[in-house]
Amino acid sequence: MVSSSPASAVSPWRRLLAVGAQGVASGTPYMVGSKLLQGWLTASGIPLGMIGLLSLAELPYTLKLFWAPLLDRWPIPWPDRRRGWLLVMQLALVAVIAAMALLQPEADRGNLTLVGIAAVLLAVVSASQDVMVDAYRTDLLPEGERGAGAAAGALGYRAAMLAVGAAGFGLAGWLGWPAAFLASALLVAAVLPFTLWAPRLDSIAHPPRSLKEAIVGPAREFLRRSGGRRALLMLALVMLYRWPDGLLNLMAVPFMLKAGFSAAEIGAVNGGWGIAATMAGTAAGGLLFKPLGLNRSLWVFGAIGTLTNLTYWALAKFGGGLSALILTVTLENFANGMVTAAFLALLMSLCNPRFSATQYALFSGVYALSRSLLAAPAGFLAASLGWSSFFALTLAAAVPSFLLLAVLAPWRENLPRGAFELDRDPT
Repeated sequence: MVSSSPASAVSPWRRLLAVGAQGVASGTPYMVGSKLLQGWLTASGIPLGMIGLLSLAELPYTLKLFWAPLLDRWPIPWPDRRRGWLLVMQLALVAVIAAMALLQPEADRGNLTLVGIAAVLLAVVSASQDVMVDAYRTDLLPEGERGAGAAAGALGYRAAMLAVGAAGFGLAGWLGWPAAFLASALLVAAVLPFTLWAPRLDSIAHPPRSLKEAIVGPAREFLRRSGGRRALLMLALVMLYRWPDGLLNLMAVPFMLKAGFSAAEIGAVNGGWGIAATMAGTAAGGLLFKPLGLNRSLWVFGAIGTLTNLTYWALAKFGGGLSALILTVTLENFANGMVTAAFLALLMSLCNPRFSATQYALFSGVYALSRSLLAAPAGFLAASLGWSSFFALTLAAAVPSFLLLAVLAPWRENLPRGAFELDRDPT
């Protein structure tokens, strides 16, 4: 079942299926380490303060860029430089998740130390796998398939969220929490044949020759390719493009609760309609990406995503009950799925295959600032301005990114200025 054909010799559908399968492998351990483990500890009577400390176990997802150069520098050559590490990480994830089924937090509070160790280990391996998933997707997909590939990966990720978040909790209620963890381990194991079957990467780049080159080379190559000023502008675009999403998402649930919707209604709408709408929007974005091209997709999807924030403004201003909430969440999440397809394609376009693991981790880390640092004042703004004015303000947060798009990704051009182009590789 091992793939022997290089990526350029296989059908686009095979590449997209391979990318989608890796999305499943990426989403499963994240949901296990957050939602499923939280549910088990809560059901076991563990104090909420101790459960809250589990958020520290997610730090590896933020810190992964610091060890990404090691994965670029020392690839496992079989089946290729990316899938070798993917196989190792996925085997490790199967073992760790299955071992978590043996934990007994309800029996002895002393076992919480083992739970914490397991959660950290799971996050480290999962974050490392994410580095390779992003790098493999970036190296595998030609320019015209990056939107569809981003959509396929996101759909796989969301499918894993549904499987673990819905079926996993259902299985826990039926057969107990250990059964839910074992089923999650089997879900990751089911991806292993797809990883072996996935297309082999073309030999288009050799790995860094030294650890120093693996650490310094990604930034140096990006600066040389883009120029210092344009590189800074591109990093600003990566950080600001989804800033309106970051502001909105941080305040969406508090707004719904303040508006009088019950926790059950919010859970059903966000977890059901919301995820389904995001998956539909991601698929639509992937389909529209090729005829539009990357630059126009960034403009069109970004405009749609920004304008749908007005649905929250309308809900805050005029109300409308549960039906209005469903419409608001559906439209916003559908648009968010489209934005995701274009944004992930943008990140892929900026990576040189020699350093794609490190560069993608760096760019995604810069993006994370919009969800944390730049979104941090959202609560204060909502409290001082009121809900309707706050949601209107999120539209203003999109202005900087559109000004940057005018400079870096003109409508009439196909690729952003500073994107990596194989036939012009400066290294």
